[in-house]
This record gives sequence, structure tokens and C-alpha cells, in this order.
Amino acid sequence: MYPVHDVDALLLLAMALASKRRPAELAEIIAAADLVQGSIPSESKLGEAFHRLSMHGLIREAEGGFTLTPDAQKIMTGQPRKADAQERILGIKENLSAYNPQEEHPPIQVAEEQLTAAILAHRASGKTTGKNMLVPKPKAAETNNKRPGQRKPFPARRFKA
Repeated sequence: MYPVHDVDALLLLAMALASKRRPAELAEIIAAADLVQGSIPSESKLGEAFHRLSMHGLIREAEGGFTLTPDAQKIMTGQPRKADAQERILGIKENLSAYNPQEEHPPIQVAEEQLTAAILAHRASGKTTGKNMLVPKPKAAETNNKRPGQRKPFPARRFKA
């Protein structure tokens, strides 16, 4: 598959996160992409990535959402668990560049209006008071090296002889 774009790898990673148990909706894919990269690509780039990846048989429409095909799942395997987002995207890009599609598939056409609505829905959900499970947990700041409940030992008793 040549040329490989950053948006293609980001979309595959976001779909892998969003469609673990069921096909993901557009708003869920957008939320996952925002979580991975910290920003959302433009609607036109996302639409082109959907078109490219579906033509090569890596994503498909199912049950009102989108999911990865078995070929895409093979591309996603082997990613290091402790790697940050940029390292994962680079690894996916390498796997995509080595991928050769066997046949042409029908492209998925996602309108820019649908993508715009999904982005707006994601931004609106971020402003609500509900808990978003895709947001990473904040790390506790270490103030000192002591463990909780640890105290200084008493000095040794001296016996009178």
C-alpha cells in the first residue's frame, strides 16, 4: 500500500481502540483519535483516510458502525505495549507500507457533514459533567519518598548496668 499517510495509521489505531467489542460509531472513533493524538485531523483528511483504507480492505461498515477487517487486525498486532502514541503510529505505518492488498474492495464514503457532526458531538460530550472513560487517569504527584503510615523508629533503649 503506497503512499501511507499519518492519518491512515491514526485512524486504524483509533478504530482498534474504539471497536474492541462492537463496531464503533464515528463519534467514538473521533474520541479515540483525540485521545491518541491530542487533536483531531480535519474532516477532509479523515474522509480520504476512510476511502483509502476501505478500498484496500482494511476497514468495513458493520451494524451501523465501523470495524477493522482481519487483515487490519494483523497489521495492528505486534505493537509494543509500553510505546507512546507516536511510536505506535510509526509502527503501524511500517506495517501498512509492507501490506499488499489482494483485491479491490468497495470504498466507504463518509460525508464531511457526518464527520463534522461526529466531531461536534465529541466536543459537546467533553463539556458535559459525565465521566469520559477514554480520558487517561491523572498520575499522582509524588511529594516525598515516604510510604503512608511509615514512622520514624524509636531510639534503642539503654539498660543501666
